[in-house]
Amino acid sequence: MNRKFAGVVGTLVFVLSLLALLATRGAAQGVADKRTDSTIAAAATGVAQGVPVEHKAGGEANLIIPDLSQVSFLGGIHGRSLLLGGLVICALGLLFGLVFYSQLKRMPVHESMREVSELIYETCKTYLITQGKFILILEVFIGFVILLYFGFLVHLSWMKVAIILFFSLVGIAGSYGVAWFGIRINTFANSRTAFASLRGKPYPCYSIPLKAGMSIGMLLISVELVIMLFILLFIPGDYAGPCFIGFAIGESLGAAALRIAGGIFTKIADIGADLMKIVFNVKEDDPRNPGVIADCTGDNAGDSVGPSADGFETYGVTGVALISFIVLAVREPSVQVQLLVWIFVMRIMMVVASGLSYLINEAVAKARYGNADEMNYESPLTSLVWLTSLLSVALTYLVSYLLLPDLGDGSLWWKLSTVITCGTLAGAIIPELVKVFTSTESRHVREIVTSSREGGASLNILSGLVAGNFSAYWIGMAIMSLMAIGYLVSTTGFGTLMIAPAVFAFGLVAFGFLGMGPVTIAVDSYGPVTDNAQSIFELSQIEQVPGIKQQLKTEYGIDPQFERAKDLLEANDGAGNTFKATAKPVLIGTAVVGATTMIFSIILGLTHGLQPEYIANLSILHPPFLLGLIAGGAMIYWFTGASTQAVTTGAYRAVEFIKANINLESSAKASVADSKKVVEICTKYAQQGMFNIFLTVFFATLAFAFIEPYFFIGYLISIALFGLFQAIFMANAGGAWDNAKKIVEVELKQKGTPLHAATVVGDTVGDPFKDTSSVALNPIIKFTTLFGLLAVELAVSLTADKGATLTRILSAVFFLISVTFVWRSFYAMRVKTGEA
Repeated sequence: MNRKFAGVVGTLVFVLSLLALLATRGAAQGVADKRTDSTIAAAATGVAQGVPVEHKAGGEANLIIPDLSQVSFLGGIHGRSLLLGGLVICALGLLFGLVFYSQLKRMPVHESMREVSELIYETCKTYLITQGKFILILEVFIGFVILLYFGFLVHLSWMKVAIILFFSLVGIAGSYGVAWFGIRINTFANSRTAFASLRGKPYPCYSIPLKAGMSIGMLLISVELVIMLFILLFIPGDYAGPCFIGFAIGESLGAAALRIAGGIFTKIADIGADLMKIVFNVKEDDPRNPGVIADCTGDNAGDSVGPSADGFETYGVTGVALISFIVLAVREPSVQVQLLVWIFVMRIMMVVASGLSYLINEAVAKARYGNADEMNYESPLTSLVWLTSLLSVALTYLVSYLLLPDLGDGSLWWKLSTVITCGTLAGAIIPELVKVFTSTESRHVREIVTSSREGGASLNILSGLVAGNFSAYWIGMAIMSLMAIGYLVSTTGFGTLMIAPAVFAFGLVAFGFLGMGPVTIAVDSYGPVTDNAQSIFELSQIEQVPGIKQQLKTEYGIDPQFERAKDLLEANDGAGNTFKATAKPVLIGTAVVGATTMIFSIILGLTHGLQPEYIANLSILHPPFLLGLIAGGAMIYWFTGASTQAVTTGAYRAVEFIKANINLESSAKASVADSKKVVEICTKYAQQGMFNIFLTVFFATLAFAFIEPYFFIGYLISIALFGLFQAIFMANAGGAWDNAKKIVEVELKQKGTPLHAATVVGDTVGDPFKDTSSVALNPIIKFTTLFGLLAVELAVSLTADKGATLTRILSAVFFLISVTFVWRSFYAMRVKTGEA
């Protein structure tokens, strides 16, 4: 692997060095100094026609943020002063998360359970450290392109180039840091949840995972806001653009790496552990199974690390897209200031709404279920989502009225609020639709169980595919309807303030999707805690600890109910599965809708401010645009195949090792060495899969941007749309299979039967569907779009300086390299028998 890796890196450095040489030669000849006010659009046309032209570039890095103090709000408060107050709210949000962290850490837990959770955390630490080193290697590649483009071709000042590079590291650190916080608090919460279940009451099993999730959500969003407000308030306006674009690229890179590799890791481990239930007919999380610790680590790597980094990146990239749009498309500087201040106050308000909603909902849930013997775990989670959504909507209208009463003709405050509300309601409506297809109460999920009774694994899988396809239809129609409402509202006056008002409306819908950011993250993080809690209970073997009942009575005042605790944890895991599923379409929907706004930034430059003669190229009558649409679809299907291939090969190796080393007769618990070996297998194939996937995406983005700019626009639109439906289909099919198995285990209590075996097979098929391929499409779409901003500018700049022939040659070289990694993603990753 190291030799292959060195060879690949050497090839990459050679190609990029060639680009750097060409760029520096252009600089030495003073080509850039001779540029006139020729536009990116002219250069784009030159690429299409093979005519070298001059142009002036720089993209989002040339954005200048207007002075926020030039407009007053609320009777005399300057915009800058208003946002400085927002930093106080962010500090309270950080405090909110840290207080919950401290509370969870201090909760009682038996040593046998704490030891297991700490072992899981230690393996998670090893995984994250390995991933951190890998991300820094990828950052070298991206940093090289940033340096090449902004430093040698655009000739920004070296200070600006350094700022872009620095803030790309800040973005990586943000994604990486919140991911680390997520696994730490989740590995506190999992053992505390397992221990709390011993009392036989369901409420603590619900409240502890949700408190951990809210801690992550509030801290994640608050950190994101602090960084973006710092850029907006304390960085000079002409430097803010480079800061924002660098930050967005960095956090997108970090999220993509952590999401993809985490998704591969967790499903290798999950499949390896689950298949032992069929092969050896052992129970769930049997301590003798060396794959169980890796499975628990994977729950955090894939379902905690990935979503935390993904949520951080989604929130930031959507904000950067809207900032770019406002500065590029809004005519009046005073209106730019009003809209910039407004969107950030909206974000701050939504943090407040999430915190208040949680406190209110939790008070009601505790009063209702605190001493109850039975509870529907999904009920208070659902009420939290809806309460947050409705409170956010109400505050959106109120705050918009107070901030923008005179904007436009005086009616735009409620029109802007209505567009955001479309997204905020989507954050509640989409989870309801997801539950229709994935909940343990869903008729689709029960249809899978019914099909499995007579049809075994075959009909189980077919019924799951049906659920996934139907879900893509209904959720797609819902997203389309909400975007259509936003578009219709944008036709009622937005055009007096900006060009392309519909694009702004779509960006606001994506912004509204994230209106309940902390709560969306919280219900998503609920799942890995409940999953781990169930595993920790079994792995701790607390029932076999000598004198345990007396110890629990004396030290903790608990009369333990072991069997009851197991039932509670299994039922709660089903709720965790459902709400993990609900967050996925929200995040992928945000990626697609938000990508629309980012793609607009490219279109605006290519069409010289949407001039009619250039807009004609954004049509299927322009062949390169149509071909780009086809290429994007091909890439989405390659990606889902490549990510699943990495899981398949890694799971094969994990199963092979586990079957050879599991000891069911003389051992009470798998050895730490065997467990670590399974973790090592998972990490190895996660790294290899991620390496092939990332470099394919990297070079394909360069190749398609260099072919022809409008081809690239079609490509970006295509990966967004194909990715949306592929992700929804796969996520919900996988969720349905998972909870079908849970019904058999918890409700029907038929573990070890042929019916159970059929649902386990379905679940293992669904594992890479829901937790690898589907969820990773979100950061892939956003990273491709963000990096594409640089790639297409780089292509246009080289065409302006060197002519179209060079860019086409480079396009062919980049494409061949990307195809090499496509080849490696299967042929170098496929299952080969006889390997160690």
